[in-house]
Amino acid sequence: MPDLSSRPSAAVDAARLEAMMTAVSAFGGGEGGAMTRLTLSAEDGQARDWLGAWFESNGFTQKVDAIGNQFGFVGMGGPNAPVVMVGSHIDSQPNGGRFDGALGVISACEAIRAVREALKARGALSACEFAVVNWTNEEGARFQPSLLGSSVFTGAADLSWALERRDGNGVSVGEALGAIGYEGSDKVAVPGAYVELHIEGGPFLERESTRFGIFTRFWGATKYRLAFLGRQAHTGPTPMAERLDALLAGAHVVTGLKALAGAYGLDLHTSVGRLEVFPNSPNTVPSEAVLFIELRSGSAAVLAEAEEKLTAMIEAAAVEAGVAFEVRSIDRRVAAPMDAGLIALAERAASRQGVHARHLDTIGGHDAVSLAAVCPSIVLAVPSVGGVIHHPTELTRAEDHAFGTQVLADMLMALATEGLAALQPREEAA
Repeated sequence: MPDLSSRPSAAVDAARLEAMMTAVSAFGGGEGGAMTRLTLSAEDGQARDWLGAWFESNGFTQKVDAIGNQFGFVGMGGPNAPVVMVGSHIDSQPNGGRFDGALGVISACEAIRAVREALKARGALSACEFAVVNWTNEEGARFQPSLLGSSVFTGAADLSWALERRDGNGVSVGEALGAIGYEGSDKVAVPGAYVELHIEGGPFLERESTRFGIFTRFWGATKYRLAFLGRQAHTGPTPMAERLDALLAGAHVVTGLKALAGAYGLDLHTSVGRLEVFPNSPNTVPSEAVLFIELRSGSAAVLAEAEEKLTAMIEAAAVEAGVAFEVRSIDRRVAAPMDAGLIALAERAASRQGVHARHLDTIGGHDAVSLAAVCPSIVLAVPSVGGVIHHPTELTRAEDHAFGTQVLADMLMALATEGLAALQPREEAA
């Protein structure tokens, strides 16, 4: 395979990139860098409209599918050219940061535009068509499960089921799509490859003074929505021995999960990131406590064993508190590697910029995890200051954003020149 060092560059415009990042951050942005742009909210609709306007003004053709995934096709390849999708998501966590997800969409816009400009300057045709993508409900903050839009796109989740998912106020995904005008009907095929640039959301790149990383594998996850069911009572006169406290059972599970993670060292992450209590009054014994539980591991065996222990923990907590329980939903995601051809291409592109790419595991989910089941997929990483993510102080410096986007553009330039043959091992493509 030809070395990327001999390939003409598709130079990104750092100032243009930063201006786009600033513009999209206005939608849902708050003080101190805070971002609340929940999926399919009014703020998300405004950001989607802004992206659609950018597509139109830059010659991209927008398509929106039935789950609201937003695509912008650049129209570079011929009718039979393989499609390479590039992007991420623009929804955020409540009181989250500006860069998680949105950086990947903005980088996709600039990298594809840079490749188009470079090919036009050379009078060359592209071997691939490129499309920017903004996936619906990656975060899973408003609607569960996360990765909803990409899961429907790949066929892992049923469309009708997904449209019926409801938020805490009872609003369905379908209703929310209609409210912001993104209940699309376009049919978009699975691409030939998918590339996603993301903030690391961890400390390793910054700690090791490394500018670029490649997530070479993703962890599996098991997510429970669990309800403990007790009996509502007054916290004053009701004797302690007669209380059926649903929240007490939940507390046993919260502390038990922390101990469970400790038993596996670095191989297991556990959490209860959301707790819903009813009736949620200071003077009332809770009759219901709903826990959103996560188990994450890179090992299928560890994840299965941890789930067995969680099941026993739930039963013991219910007995201890004298309450009942019901598991209302379980979502599972398997661990797997990213595409070897894309990993190699990313390594060569980073090397061209004088950087050795650091290999990483992604413990959090990304839409590339969904896409990995149906096409070659990868997540690339740029440094996060302090390793912060899902917090207003989340920050990727402009120079690191531009650097990562340049590496991305170099990868896309290779695909534009050689097509998907650029993903073949060197000895096979020589």
